[in-house]
Amino acid sequence: MVRPWGVLTDRFGYGVVSHVAVDSAGNVYVYQRGEPPVVVFDPNGGFLRSWGSGQIDDPHGIFITPDDLVVVVDRDGHRVIGFSTFGLHRFTLGDREHPRLQAPFNHPADVAVAANGEIYVADGYANSAVHRFSPQGEWMQTWGQPGGGPGEFTTPHAVWIDRQGRVLVADRENNRIQVFTADGEYVDAWGDHYHPMDIYGDADGFIYVTDQIPRLSMLSPDGQLVGRCRPVLYGAHGVWGDAQGNLFLAEASPTNRITKLELLGDG
Repeated sequence: MVRPWGVLTDRFGYGVVSHVAVDSAGNVYVYQRGEPPVVVFDPNGGFLRSWGSGQIDDPHGIFITPDDLVVVVDRDGHRVIGFSTFGLHRFTLGDREHPRLQAPFNHPADVAVAANGEIYVADGYANSAVHRFSPQGEWMQTWGQPGGGPGEFTTPHAVWIDRQGRVLVADRENNRIQVFTADGEYVDAWGDHYHPMDIYGDADGFIYVTDQIPRLSMLSPDGQLVGRCRPVLYGAHGVWGDAQGNLFLAEASPTNRITKLELLGDG
């Protein structure tokens, strides 16, 4: 366990650390509610660059594709925005001035990109929905409604696409992970996650879930509990891993730091 991980420059400190992601080179992107909103470190924790000032109102979720498209959620800006790894704007979904009820977007929380390039957004703070977009950013589908039944949500806070192409959604206030097909058909619900915060899947198909106990749970691809620990004091708002099997936990207030769980030996 390495914390705090990542050496900041003297020019700035962290605001609220919301999320974390890793690119194909192993560089770590910290997404924070402060200026600048994106801070990039090399695999050893050395500062590389920062960007995004003036472009993002309220940082919440971040996702990096295998070809290094950086997709971020601007929660109170009601937008999902794509950038290059150096902060060059690629696309914007949503309308900063016009939130929409049960339509894209109304204070969205998280984003994930499937292997085929389709974009899924957990629209979880004022909506109870998941939205699906084509790789070109065209709206394809919305599913979900407020409630506690199958396919219903109360704060869908995180979304992940697993190796089978299923859509995993952290249904936070319903204390579960819901599982759907790529086109929104309900498959299953995995319980015993107290206010789940984030989801990450590794190259071997294992799923990691953070919650507000606070815990980090490791699940098999079918949702069975494999391991569980309490690695941080106040819960990890975001989790991501690198190609070496290390995990990075984004700790929000009051600690506002990154904790690295470093894989030792042969794993």
